[in-house]
Amino acid sequence: MTISTEKKVWTDEEFMALSKDGHCYELVNGELVNMGNSGMEHGGIGSFLGGLLAIYVRQHKLGTVCDSSTAFTLQNGNKRSPDVSFVSKERLKGLKRPPRGFFQGSPDLAVEILSPNNTVEEIHDKIVEYFDNDTRLVWVIHPDEKYVLVYHSPEPDRLLRPQDTLEGDAIVPGFSMSVAELFEEWDF
Repeated sequence: MTISTEKKVWTDEEFMALSKDGHCYELVNGELVNMGNSGMEHGGIGSFLGGLLAIYVRQHKLGTVCDSSTAFTLQNGNKRSPDVSFVSKERLKGLKRPPRGFFQGSPDLAVEILSPNNTVEEIHDKIVEYFDNDTRLVWVIHPDEKYVLVYHSPEPDRLLRPQDTLEGDAIVPGFSMSVAELFEEWDF
């Protein structure tokens, strides 16, 4: 992860234009953070989980699911991009389509998939920030160790192993899947 020493106030248009260079950025405490590339395993887990969630959410008309290219503008001005996110229909009232810019606020569900370059402090800071901005559920997925940490507050509630079931609780009601599915080896 590379942090720019440049501090400036970024407009939404300027921040969105950065993605044209092929990198993913977050804005943290006025500093531009290059999130780097995460690799195929990370992207595969995010796409698989995001796809399952998106289909479920659409079928049940619960809200919308977004991928890691979606930034959320938080109360302190930071722009965070969870690997997968869900925003409930209650928070989208009055909108007919997604905003072209950033969603003002945090998602109801934020999913972070750990990458080799993530630090414990960095992930903890994101989790605290999500809950400070009304996120109600966070899943942190650890591909190497094959577990999921479930948060309803800045401290984890549950550690889920492959034999366990990941559930959407009251945030994505009725959604569930085997944790093992996130880490399955290919059979083709």
